[in-house]
Formats: sequence, structure tokens, C-alpha cells
Amino acid sequence: MLCKRSSGSISSTSIPPVSRIPLLSLVALGASLSWVGCGGGDAPSDEPAGAAGAAAADAPPQFETTEVAEGVYQFRWIGHNALFAVTSEGVFAFDPISVEAAATYAEEIRRVAPGAELAAIVYSHNHADHATGAEVLREAFGTDVPIYAHANADAPLREAGNPDLPPPTTTFDETMTLAGGEIELHYLGRSHSDDIAVGFLPAHSLAFAVDFVARDRFGYQDLASFHFPDMFGAIEGLLEIPFETIVFGHGPPGDRAAIERQLTYYRDLNAAVRDAVEAGLSEDETAETVLMEDYSHWDRYDDWRELNVRGMHRKLSAAGDGEGDEEGEH
Repeated sequence: MLCKRSSGSISSTSIPPVSRIPLLSLVALGASLSWVGCGGGDAPSDEPAGAAGAAAADAPPQFETTEVAEGVYQFRWIGHNALFAVTSEGVFAFDPISVEAAATYAEEIRRVAPGAELAAIVYSHNHADHATGAEVLREAFGTDVPIYAHANADAPLREAGNPDLPPPTTTFDETMTLAGGEIELHYLGRSHSDDIAVGFLPAHSLAFAVDFVARDRFGYQDLASFHFPDMFGAIEGLLEIPFETIVFGHGPPGDRAAIERQLTYYRDLNAAVRDAVEAGLSEDETAETVLMEDYSHWDRYDDWRELNVRGMHRKLSAAGDGEGDEEGEH
């Protein structure tokens, strides 16, 4: 099933072979991977040391490489996912994640595609918790490996001047094709940031979308980096791409229905909070009354439901004056 290897054992001789998991089985995998959180790692625990130790023993390994389609792999590092595809032109790797993750990422690419060249690195967006580590991949495969990203990612990365997060060598505005059309990049407008590139592999009906959608999980904390109402258009645009399976930046893979549920959730959240704002309820009162109970089974309900409500209240209250559009990570 899944190829799992902890950070305590990184020798290639100790790595079991990857087995291909049928796509429907991946979609059914959600419960076992629901621990994954936006921002990486496990949430702090209030359990006693003994209980925490027992939980740690049962926790998933630090990383996994899973074949989600023929020649296409999800690489999970703690709570972040990357995607790499073996194409006719070599390997295309989305999101190095971090310096530490990229070192293992390079090993995993070499292990499942021995002898293949790294054709390119693709940034889903410029946030450091997904894009850091490109230089590690380049050093492993060749310093002239190109980096692709949406045009809006270029300026902030150049301004940051982080050697571990170099700016792209090539950018695009709306769409871009790679490997002779085996990979497409799509820009759907502002969502979690203003530069998210969605990857699509037509031959596999598979998409890779980071941070603005996930499978049955609340938006990150108070939605500070989310652009509303643009988010609705971006998710609707994602549904226009003819994917059947989708890999996310966090959490288990999903399908088209998962994206439809995500869109419905944000619409419901927006409507409920808007009603509260129009009724004159304060942020505190709205947080106490807008419970989103239809989504109580979703991941992070207990952690982020109130924060989502508060964030939406601030955005709606500040509508028209530009507040609530701060950029962030995760």
C-alpha cells in the first residue's frame, strides 16, 4: 500500500517499493490521513506525557510517497503535500516545501524514477511553507533546472531575497503547458493568495491545488490570507478543469465532489455571517451563534470553526475598505 519511511531511516537500501493505490482507494483514504493540518505537523496536545507518547508511536511517519496515478506521485512531508510527475521530458516537481523536506524529496524522486532528470520545479505559490527548498532540488539534479510560477509570485520572491526560495526563471499569466502538454498550469484568480498555480495532468484527469481548497476541512484559522469574494470564482474555475482526482497541499486526496462541498461550505459561511452582520451582531455574538453544525464532522471544526466565523465577520464588516486582504502562509 503506502510507501512509508521515517526520517530516522533514510538509506535507500531500507526503502520498500512504492505500490500503486487505485484512485478510488485514495479517495477513501481520508479518515486515516485526517490528522494532517494546514501549517504542518500535529497540533499541540493537552494529553499527559504518557498518552502523548503513545499517540506519537501511532502517528504517521514523517513522510510518505504515494503513487496516485501511473508515474505521478504525492510526496507528503509531515502536514504538507507536494506532487511530482515522471513525463517524457523528465520529472516535474511541484513545491519543494522546505530545505529539510527537499532533501528527502530528491531522494524519493531518485528512488521511484532512477536515472530520470529533473526537468523543472513548479511553485504552486510564493508562500515559504510550500516553495522553500528549490535550491536543494537543483543541487541534487542540476543548478540550471528551471523554476515555473505564476507571474505574481516573481516580485515578492525577488524582494524577499531568500537563497532557499529563489524567484522563478519563467512565469505565466493565465495558462501554461509543460512537457508537450502532459502538464498544464492554470491561474484561476485570487484565492488564498494572488499567485496560485493549479497543476493539471490531462492524461490522468488529475489536478494539484494548494491551500484554497482541501477535502472536508475548514479554512485556515481566521482566513486572513483568503480573498473574498474572489475565492468563489477561483473554486468555480477549478471545477471547470476536467479533473476526476485532486491532490491538495494538505490532507488526503479528493474528487470533484470534495471541491463542490468546499464551495458550498464557503457560500454557507458567507451567507450565515452576512445575516449576522446585517442583524447588527458583533463579532463575538456571531462567533457564538454561527455554529456551522452541518460541517461539524469536518476536520478542524473544533479548532477553526470560530476563527473562520470571526474572519468572515471582519471581512464582511470591512467590505469596501480593503481590510482583511493580508497575505500569509499556510
